[in-house]
Amino acid sequence: MSTRVEAPTHAQARPPRSAEEFVRAVERDGIEFVLAMFVNVDGRPCCKLVPAAAVPRLLADGVGFAGHAVGSIGQSPADPDVVAVPDVTSYSVLPWRTGLAVVQCDPHVNGAPWPYAPRVILRRALAELAGRGMVLKVGAEPEYFLLRRTADGGIAVADPEDTGPRPCYDARGLGRSLDHVAEVSRALGRLGWGNYSNDHEDAHGQFEHNFDYADALVTADRVVLFRYLVQMLARDAGLIASFMPKPFGHLTGSGLHLHLSLWGTGGEELFLDEGDARGLGVSALGYAFIGGVLAHAPGVVGFTCPTVNSYKRLGARGDTASGSSWAPTYATYGGNNRTQLLRVPAPGRVEARCVDSSANPYLATAALLAAGLDGVDRSADPGPPNEADLEAAEAQPSSGAPLPATLAEAAEAVRRDAVLRAAFGKAGEGEFVDFYARSKHEEFAEYHRAVGGWEVDRYLTTL
Repeated sequence: MSTRVEAPTHAQARPPRSAEEFVRAVERDGIEFVLAMFVNVDGRPCCKLVPAAAVPRLLADGVGFAGHAVGSIGQSPADPDVVAVPDVTSYSVLPWRTGLAVVQCDPHVNGAPWPYAPRVILRRALAELAGRGMVLKVGAEPEYFLLRRTADGGIAVADPEDTGPRPCYDARGLGRSLDHVAEVSRALGRLGWGNYSNDHEDAHGQFEHNFDYADALVTADRVVLFRYLVQMLARDAGLIASFMPKPFGHLTGSGLHLHLSLWGTGGEELFLDEGDARGLGVSALGYAFIGGVLAHAPGVVGFTCPTVNSYKRLGARGDTASGSSWAPTYATYGGNNRTQLLRVPAPGRVEARCVDSSANPYLATAALLAAGLDGVDRSADPGPPNEADLEAAEAQPSSGAPLPATLAEAAEAVRRDAVLRAAFGKAGEGEFVDFYARSKHEEFAEYHRAVGGWEVDRYLTTL
């Protein structure tokens, strides 16, 4: 987590703190349109384009959406409008279109925050954390595939020369895609996020861009905007940027590793203890947080790996062209060991490696926080760090539950987890975890009913 400070630009100026400051920022930056944006439960960004002249109305009244049309957000066609209420502090000038800005919004219904809205859920969790005198800071490592359409309508990596056996960090692979990678880096710089590295990842056609950590809500907003930014830049170049976790069976999947640290309101690093007897530089509170996440890992994974495709990546071990999946199989933790679910890469912070590129960043962060705080409340002891290579053949830790193997298993773990149930709270006439688990069971059932090419190849003439 870098702490470098960049020289300020318009986009990096102090965020607006009031409606009046927001209006002045729109005028100052020459903005013609503002995207009023939020995401549904599946993480799909939804927005309306608001002309600059209508910004005062947006700030006063929000902007309405037919909630059922948004997708997974807990509404039927008969329900009242979802009204997107802008959070002026999230204002950002979009660097790839002149005169365009975005503001993230909190969905409301009938004047109250909508309990199915992911940003509302995380905001509520962070407010409760503030009541404990603590702040959560998060750094994100988003990975994605840069692809092109083939003549037959299929997909292939964008760079046809990207075929080497060990493509990770390859200078030539990065160089051939430099136009795209550099354009993303420039955009992140103009946004003021502190972009400090960009690399070719472990799979052919796979890339990662790193930027500074921030308060949890800010980072979640940035992940949403990052995905949108990368996809739009790729489209402008005639390519596809995909955050599908594993579009190719033989290649390493894409993660969204989240680096977590708790801080006191006075700036104290609550996970840090340089004199830690276990040698990782983690405080007793930090170890208790780790213990909580591990205890609730099956349910947490239901939020951090939210698609059918997620489980083609999770626990794949070495079944990839590079020989490693870089994804966990068990609920374990260790030091600077990338085969663990939780890694301690440096004193005072914990990396959750069970998050993949399809995760809704608001829900994933809320789940990790709820599980970790349960560990803090119980003074959970995660035991000694695991030093084994858990991708090795036949590797199986002496402790640490196996992670769910399918989305259906993960959805059931979500439904059974009382801590997650309490943390995500009521929604409508029921509870959010039941709504979420039901939607994921339906997604798995739809997938299970579909007949795929593997089945045809295996069974058509062999039975």
